[in-house]
Amino acid sequence: MAGKLEAFAKKNGIKYFLFNFTDLKGVQRSKLVPAAAAPDMEKAGAGFAGFAAYLDMTPAHPDMFAVPDTASVMQLPWKPEVAWVAGDLVMNGTSVDQAPRVVLKRAIAAAAKKGYRMKTGVEAEYHLIDAEGADISDLRDIDPKPCYDQSALMRRYEVIAEICDAMQTLGWGPYQNDHEDANGQFEMNWDYDDALVTADRHAFFKFMVKSIAEKHGLRATFMPKPFLHLTGNGCHMHASVWDKTGKKNLFLDKKDDLGLSKLAHQFLGGVLKHAEALCALTNPTVNSYKRINASVTNSGATWSPNSITWSGNNRTHMVRTPDDGRFEFRLADGAANPYLMQAAYLAAGLDGIANKLDPGKRTDVDMYAEGHKVRAKRLPLYLIDAIRTFDRSKMFKQALGDEFVSAYVKIKTDEWNDYSRHLSDWERTNTLDT
Repeated sequence: MAGKLEAFAKKNGIKYFLFNFTDLKGVQRSKLVPAAAAPDMEKAGAGFAGFAAYLDMTPAHPDMFAVPDTASVMQLPWKPEVAWVAGDLVMNGTSVDQAPRVVLKRAIAAAAKKGYRMKTGVEAEYHLIDAEGADISDLRDIDPKPCYDQSALMRRYEVIAEICDAMQTLGWGPYQNDHEDANGQFEMNWDYDDALVTADRHAFFKFMVKSIAEKHGLRATFMPKPFLHLTGNGCHMHASVWDKTGKKNLFLDKKDDLGLSKLAHQFLGGVLKHAEALCALTNPTVNSYKRINASVTNSGATWSPNSITWSGNNRTHMVRTPDDGRFEFRLADGAANPYLMQAAYLAAGLDGIANKLDPGKRTDVDMYAEGHKVRAKRLPLYLIDAIRTFDRSKMFKQALGDEFVSAYVKIKTDEWNDYSRHLSDWERTNTLDT
């Protein structure tokens, strides 16, 4: 009997499969496997050296294998003879506990034991820049308030339409594309789904956007703050928890003024409690904190939170309630690992439910104008602050695993130390004569 990948290849004219995994820095790693060889690798996986990726391993570690999850397979619409399939890392017959997709699946399994399924959708913002990465690609896109700019959107029609067409071909249900708040910035939305499906699509989306942009002679970046004077790239996540059948939204309560159940409030309580540690995963780069703690941009607002607050339909808060039965988490940015972002939110929310945490009263003020009047915890100022808080979190160690936390903290601390050894032009300008 033919394997699923073999059948998929025959049906869709696939010549090669990308056997894929995502490492701790969010870098996607793959091997290009001929379709004829894929059936033999469907159970065993494609072999990799862990030390060669951003994982806490040495050259002495044995081979690890990316075992494909055939439910995730996607044909590349822009290169239809190739298909992409997400893999789960295995070493010596055992799951690699620090692997991001494995971490998310463990969090999903913990939720399932309690009868919960988290469904999510993401808004992955990005900039289209020139091939050298020096400036936005459309030099006519200069309006101080460029959000929804029809002409600027249509000047990039060929790129945006090809990406949207690809999502339609893949069956994602894309429903809108827009020019965002920064010059050269765009956002594309597709239907929500179970957390793992959304994470796989999010990973593929980033690969797809970059690939199609390159096809058109441009470069796409999801960097949180590529230009200091412009709004940064967020990755807002809409989340709700459903029953095990996936048919009943457990966050929904029409009697509540915001349409939120007691369970939803408890879940939110966990997210707020662990927000500082969450930042290590949702805002995982040095550059991330230039978005969270940004000065006012050309458009007049950063559209990014800097405090741990929640509200109704108010975009100036870390969490808003745009509709009955769901939250929008506005904290994460474009550098967030698609798998770790989902796993961290779910773990924090489950802790809130388990401990019946109260998120407190919502705050309805404009945080950009009146935030100084609100007594609320500030989000971390720097990556190292978030990493240290995450490292101290007993909850995350228990929920996501000691091996993962240890590996992630080590790699991100090395990244911070590497940054700290860099001498900036600002330092030379301001301290050379001291």
